[in-house]
Amino acid sequence: MTTPWSSEEPSAAAAGESEQDFPAQGTTDDGVEDPAGFDPKRATAAAAYGKAIHNAPVPEPGEGPAEGVDPEQQVQSDIEELSAKAELADEYLLIAQRTQADFENYRKRAARDAALAQDRGIAKLARELLPAIDNLERAVQAASASSQAADAGLAGDAQIVDGLKLVHAEVLAALGRAGIEPFSPTGEQFDPQHHEAVAQNRVEGTTPGTVIEVYQQGYRLGETVLRPARVLVAA
Repeated sequence: MTTPWSSEEPSAAAAGESEQDFPAQGTTDDGVEDPAGFDPKRATAAAAYGKAIHNAPVPEPGEGPAEGVDPEQQVQSDIEELSAKAELADEYLLIAQRTQADFENYRKRAARDAALAQDRGIAKLARELLPAIDNLERAVQAASASSQAADAGLAGDAQIVDGLKLVHAEVLAALGRAGIEPFSPTGEQFDPQHHEAVAQNRVEGTTPGTVIEVYQQGYRLGETVLRPARVLVAA
């Protein structure tokens, strides 16, 4: 007669194996059975792994592909970003070059305007002085003629003439230092831009249109005529 708990099959203990070789899957560390199969060690490890994944840093652009991102797509994204930065740098360079060119044009224009303003000021002053210079020339000519006709004993008149000539020469030299020079076109072809014809006269052996006499010499500042020369032209 056998008992209900007896078995004809050999048990693990009868085969020489102990219970320590096969620990119970549903027990805790204290040996208490856990019908749900809960393992505290595995639960702790799973919680630590989840926390580590949650706190893992996301790589910045250029630091390498992020977790789950295709490396080829990441490289393509980095190339596009660098291309955009290069285009922006080229645009800034173009703006700087245009600004430099505008400033250079402004500097040249300002220098040109300043030079023109200076020339206009000099020309205006010269035009105011030219009548006085003409009168001084007439005085020198008259004094010279009077001195030649007078007696040799009149030394005072000769000194006056020399003084007038000296003043006249100094005035012309001052005008020359300012860039103003007189011109007397005797023998030149008449040019209406530089000469003013006050009369015409037929002269044998002279080509028509030639300046045969200058009544009043002209003055110019560089290429600008301040006053045309008043001349007599051959007909």
